Amino acid sequence: MATVQQLEGRWRLVDSKGFDEYMKELGVGIALQIMGTMAKPDCIITCYAQFSCTLGRKFEETTADGRKTQTVCNFTDGALIPHQECDGKENTVTGKLKDRKLVVDYVMNNVTCTRIYEKVE
Repeated sequence: MATVQQLEGRWRLVDSKGFDEYMKELGVGIALQIMGTMAKPDCIITCYAQFSCTLGRKFEETTADGRKTQTVCNFTDGALIPHQECDGKENTVTGKLKDRKLVVDYVMNNVTCTRIYEKVE
């Protein structure tokens, strides 16, 4: 089971499956879909993040694509799991360490996206 300290660091996207379908399901506009598909972002995890929440308590969040969601975060089996609700849709993101890689699964309705990151040394 991973700790927050093991997740800390810079992670580089190396593989992505189903991201186009996932963005469509979220309702992301075509221009942002194109940019999102082309982007190869690094994910930076720090113990001193600018984002804060109380685990298990719902709060309002504005996502990077502009959606206003009701979000609740939990830490289960070594993974921080935010669950978002917006416009009658539910979205869950689960990130876990597996074989020294950060594997992030995004699920909305019946659409799943998996993105894999390798730690930048």
